[in-house]
Amino acid sequence: MKIAHILSNKSPFVATIKAGASVKHLVDELKKYGIGALIVSDDGRRIDGIVSERDIVRKLSEFVGEVSLLKVEDIMTRDVFTCSADDDVEKLMEVMTEHKFRHVPVVEDDGSLFGVVSIGDLVKYRIEELHDERAALINYITN
Repeated sequence: MKIAHILSNKSPFVATIKAGASVKHLVDELKKYGIGALIVSDDGRRIDGIVSERDIVRKLSEFVGEVSLLKVEDIMTRDVFTCSADDDVEKLMEVMTEHKFRHVPVVEDDGSLFGVVSIGDLVKYRIEELHDERAALINYITN
């Protein structure tokens, strides 16, 4: 199965935030959308980084000073692992598990942002896949 299948079941909206935004604004956006990470992008297409709840917690443990002075660029992950819509779901699950990624931006051939897949999206896909396999086996046995 390809990542495109997972994205086809999601809203095409991708929440982004500018690198110069305050961490307060970041936290407000995470709460507003009920998500765990935002793509850092000044134009909504180019990926400058990714910032997650984990980034916030890790940086706050190191930061001595006024938290309100922190900007997204101070805590974001700059080296972002991405995938394409044509990538295999199973392979991406392996990479996300191995590197403990919870969110992976999906990019087009030119590197522009296309979507985001989360570990939750992949778990949901796997549960649906197991449910379908179970139903097929029951149907096979009972018919």
